Amino acid sequence: MHPEKSQKVKRRTSKGLTFNLQPLSFSLRLPSAYCLVLTACCLLLFSSACLVGPNYHRPTAPVPPAYKEAPPPGSSAADQWKPAQPNDSAARGKWWEIYNDPRLNALEEQVNISNQNVLAAEAQFREARDAVRIARSNLFPTITTNPSYTNSRTSATLFNVRAGNLSSGTRSVYDLPVTVTYLADIWGSIRRNVGASADTAQASFAQLQNARLSFQAELAQDYFGLHGTDGQEELLQRTVKSYQEYLQLTKDRMASGVASGGDVAQAETQLYTTQAQLVDLGVARAQFEHAIAVLVGKPPSEFSLPSEAIKSPPPPIPVGIPSTLLERRPDIATAERQMAAQNEQIGIAKAAYYPSLTLSTTGGFQTGQFTKWLNAASGFWSLGPQFAQILFDAGRRRAQIQQAQAGYDATVDNYRQTVLAAFQQVEDNLAALRILANESEAQNEAVKAAQQFLDISTYQYKAGTVNYLQVLIAQTTALQDQVTAVNILTRRMNASVLLIEALGGGWNASTLPSPQELVHGK
Repeated sequence: MHPEKSQKVKRRTSKGLTFNLQPLSFSLRLPSAYCLVLTACCLLLFSSACLVGPNYHRPTAPVPPAYKEAPPPGSSAADQWKPAQPNDSAARGKWWEIYNDPRLNALEEQVNISNQNVLAAEAQFREARDAVRIARSNLFPTITTNPSYTNSRTSATLFNVRAGNLSSGTRSVYDLPVTVTYLADIWGSIRRNVGASADTAQASFAQLQNARLSFQAELAQDYFGLHGTDGQEELLQRTVKSYQEYLQLTKDRMASGVASGGDVAQAETQLYTTQAQLVDLGVARAQFEHAIAVLVGKPPSEFSLPSEAIKSPPPPIPVGIPSTLLERRPDIATAERQMAAQNEQIGIAKAAYYPSLTLSTTGGFQTGQFTKWLNAASGFWSLGPQFAQILFDAGRRRAQIQQAQAGYDATVDNYRQTVLAAFQQVEDNLAALRILANESEAQNEAVKAAQQFLDISTYQYKAGTVNYLQVLIAQTTALQDQVTAVNILTRRMNASVLLIEALGGGWNASTLPSPQELVHGK
């Protein structure tokens, strides 16, 4: 027996294409011209030299050589800032730890896992990350299948039976097609779309970090605002107790005939006014406490903080050179990545000027008998590239390129404005810390002088050399100076938080996920 007959090989030849229909194998012989076409297509597919559009380069931004408002060495405010060092705690990200407050540390940790706005920003980042993988999938062929079974009957009166071209009756068709479609990225539009999606995802990640920093800073400000209110309450409670003693002293003097009823009325007015101020502080404290509860993701009714006044000034804040701010601010990183994404849109728009190449092939099995469905003889196929080119669009592509360029110019302007605003915030809070430190020193001297004035006035009143009005003036002055001192300390704490936020909170652009990490969902 002939070897070919023993293998039961069937051959089908059509226009230079020869298939050997053997189990799970076939060979393909193509004409030389068709091979040349396929070779040229492959060279275009794997060539990266056809990437059209501008390459991205980060535009320049105005960067000063030094901060103007940094306190000069040896000044009274110079101890509130220092050059940043690699081992600074603020450089590690958990900037709130420099305040050495365990309760604040615990609250800040809850912002990352319980704050609903942060969680929403995290979900938006995951959405942008998945968009990268969606865009990247267009670099690969699409394989689809659509198995079907059709049972039909042809009308006996619809066709000319005498012509013998069709016959009536019932028939079944078993179809198992497989289609492979591939859009060749000859001009790089798909790669640029992947790059734009990756840049957008990186911008979304930076927005997530900016949201975390913003709400962490807001929590710290509310926390210090609450304890600043506690400081005022503590002061007013001491003052109310002192005023009660003054009222009793005035009543005793009136009983002895050395004070008038007007003195008693003045002392009562001073006492009750201060008590009302003490009660009113409860509104501000409750609002601070409720705000903190929401920031850590808890209902206000289930959250409370013990009363504790601020006792010490803010710690020294690590401050780097201005040029490092471009890498330490997440909002600047967001603006920079948005520029990169918009730059890719220019390349995508320019790629529309060139023809597109789609490679598609379809093959499978088709038969009218189920038992012969997967036989080699039931196989069918089709193969062919398709070019497409827009011949006339009334200037639409040109307008799209100009639109993308205008969008890029807008992102450049936004980036530079973001950089300028960042430097402004740093300078504002450096100035605030420096000025408030000097003001605190002067205010502490005023508190000492006011207390001395009150002591002297009290001694003179007890000696009968002055009336109670002078004591009242001394009391009011002392209380105002003490309240001002407490408020300045609170403002200094808030200014330190705002300075840390303006410096980026220890964040660095090197933590942005790479395109490879975005593709693999890390």
